[in-house]
Amino acid sequence: PPNIMQVGKQSCCFRVKNVLVKLMINLLICFSSQTFDKILIANRGEIACRVIKTCKKMGIQTVAVHSDVDSSAVHVKMADEAVCVGSAPTSKSYLNMDAIMDAIRVTGAQAVHPGYGFLSENKDFAKRLAAEGVTFIGPDTHAILAMGDKIESKLIAKAAKVNTIPGFDGVVKTAEEAVKIAQDIGYPVMIKASAGGGGKGMRIAWNDEETREGFRFSSQEAESSFGDDRLLIEKYIDNPRHIEIQVLADKHGNALWLNERECSIQRRNQKVVEEAPSTFLDQDTRQAMGEQAVQLAKAVQYSSAGTVEFLVDSKKNFYFLEMNTRLQVEHPITECITGLDLVEQMIRVAKGYRLQHKQEDIPINGWAIESRIYAEDPYKSFGLPSIGRLSEYQEPLNLKNVSVRVDSGIEEGSDISIYYDPMISKLVTYGATRGEALARMEDALDNYVIRGVTHNISLLREIITHPRFISGDISTNFLPEVYPDGFKGHQLEAGKRRELLASAAALYVTVQLRSQKVLSPTPVERSHWELCVQLGEGCYAVEVVKSGNVYNVEVDGGTVEVSGQWNLASPLLPLSINGTQRMLQVNANTYTHNLGFFGLEGQEICVIEAMKMQNSLTAVKQAKVKSVQCKPGETVGEGDLLVELE
Repeated sequence: PPNIMQVGKQSCCFRVKNVLVKLMINLLICFSSQTFDKILIANRGEIACRVIKTCKKMGIQTVAVHSDVDSSAVHVKMADEAVCVGSAPTSKSYLNMDAIMDAIRVTGAQAVHPGYGFLSENKDFAKRLAAEGVTFIGPDTHAILAMGDKIESKLIAKAAKVNTIPGFDGVVKTAEEAVKIAQDIGYPVMIKASAGGGGKGMRIAWNDEETREGFRFSSQEAESSFGDDRLLIEKYIDNPRHIEIQVLADKHGNALWLNERECSIQRRNQKVVEEAPSTFLDQDTRQAMGEQAVQLAKAVQYSSAGTVEFLVDSKKNFYFLEMNTRLQVEHPITECITGLDLVEQMIRVAKGYRLQHKQEDIPINGWAIESRIYAEDPYKSFGLPSIGRLSEYQEPLNLKNVSVRVDSGIEEGSDISIYYDPMISKLVTYGATRGEALARMEDALDNYVIRGVTHNISLLREIITHPRFISGDISTNFLPEVYPDGFKGHQLEAGKRRELLASAAALYVTVQLRSQKVLSPTPVERSHWELCVQLGEGCYAVEVVKSGNVYNVEVDGGTVEVSGQWNLASPLLPLSINGTQRMLQVNANTYTHNLGFFGLEGQEICVIEAMKMQNSLTAVKQAKVKSVQCKPGETVGEGDLLVELE
């Protein structure tokens, strides 16, 4: 039987040797190892929900903290207790240490899990917890301090015999000093904030003028983002891969490396798609990187889950980038291929237990891929935030024979606000091979329904199906190289365009036939339609012939056969198009507003309910729907414009 790891909304499954023995051992350890009675999660959204799931599995009570606008959030509903810690701005709530400390005292929480972001790498917060006898589920403050400063961490890495990028190890004080250092190192160089992260306070300079400009902008960003304008300069590794090693260490000097994660697909120095393992590493390079990551962890007496990030060049030379002293966003893919619950391991380590595993116990079982689902417009700089309410939300958890995990902290009706990160969820698929994991990711993205906000699923799907990504030919420059003019959406070739036009026409006819059946006790039998479908700037003549549930559509110089069950109540329509299974996502107004059909004379435009009576409005002549000015369920008044025809 497979060992099933249930930490997402659906499990990732994989086989391990001696699984029954290991399962029995883990159960015995779980029941015999007492940790904490109550843990407060100092975070929100998907990571708060993720931590709560493991706490529930371990029999630990949970406390959620929230801002006033998050009072109905999913993590608040999941927790056993919840405390409001302030108003919407993060500085007044999730970064409000005083309010969070009060919440700890009021609820009697014995430990705090910080998740990622917010206070997760704040040494002052960890010190305040320690002063009150509350356990911080993370590393000790000296490790946070040492690894949180890029200058200090680089010096420690050098001393621990970890490969580092050539550069200046001190603080750069002026623009002219920056120019001199850059000339000594050799262009290009990377100017970055010493206390930075998340791509902020970073500039690439290819000459003296760009160095002066980069120094000015980076120091300003560093001061505003981190309250620390110190900068360092190092050699810029052109066209690198970003590969990181997950480490796990206890308070007894034991440390493990849990293999790598490939994180090279990025926009604005922020990760978009991750996978484990990497297609690029051989076992010797993997082991060398893992051993150096452990050397660094031991050098700072690290105890918890952490991540050592490396840049890797085309010849597999690797260089230390930074260490994140917290749980990473992309940790689920490591859990999938190793079978370890990293949150559980963090809790055990924080309580003082030794690691349960040795290095030889850590496997690479199968392949896992993570897509970060954001409320962002991918057509603007590969993703600018979008806000709004999720009017419809359906996660792809019901796919047959597919291992899918969705870590989310939202539900239908949730608001994506201006105050917080626009991440909707982390979508993870697992397979025995990379090809299997990719195919499952494609299916999962196709079946993910998100309405009410703009999202980046179209970009994610283009990435994972691109020939360069499939072949493993990637770097941190993947997006600007593949889309030099920005992401423009999927470019339809002739065959796919015919399929889309035929599907839309078949759907339109299906909707019209259903409306006629409802409105007329004796509808006129009809099997042939001539339509015009607008797609983009083009208008295409379409001829539809219906036979049972099958439509034969003549369009754009070819014939397409479309069939399906046509469940119009669902946003997802599984169709057979020329014998190939496709998934069609349908908006409520797709067949009128978005595709702009001609041929409407006598056909239903909309239905108005008044005094519990249904009133159908029909077109009095052939026309095209120019715009729809109303929404289902909306109250309208006399004289209101509902639908505009032309």
